[in-house]
Amino acid sequence: ANFEQMSGVVTAVSGFSGGRVANPGYEQVVRGGTGHVEAVQITFDPARISYRQLVDRFWLTIDPTDPDGQFCDQGPTYATAVFATATQKPAAEASRRAAAARIGAARFTTPVRDASRFWPAEAYHQDFARLNPVRYGGYSRFCGRAARLRAVWGDAAA
Repeated sequence: ANFEQMSGVVTAVSGFSGGRVANPGYEQVVRGGTGHVEAVQITFDPARISYRQLVDRFWLTIDPTDPDGQFCDQGPTYATAVFATATQKPAAEASRRAAAARIGAARFTTPVRDASRFWPAEAYHQDFARLNPVRYGGYSRFCGRAARLRAVWGDAAA
């Protein structure tokens, strides 16, 4: 939901990356042991938006000071990362340095990792915020997402 409204974003698909098990499912990943983290694969039109702009936006949607997950979702499968190809890595690292400078480099724990195989999540896991607005809204409020993002990013928080 944080990317789909951006001009130049074609699709945003929920799934998993960084693990060692082929074609994992949501329940399998969140139980642990696969090495995957929840991820979003974004297809974009580089004539309308750059990879750097996407990464710059990503930071404002997470708490990069929490190495153990995000908000109510804690554990290795919820740890944040930016996955980048060799071509994308310089832009991702530059974006990370700029974001870290804003909030303090020592506090910034989210890494830039080498791109790895992305596995789409099951259909029921796609577009969750849009398809389940009451449930997602309740989760977001209960977990203090907006307040935590404002505490980290101030008015720039997404």
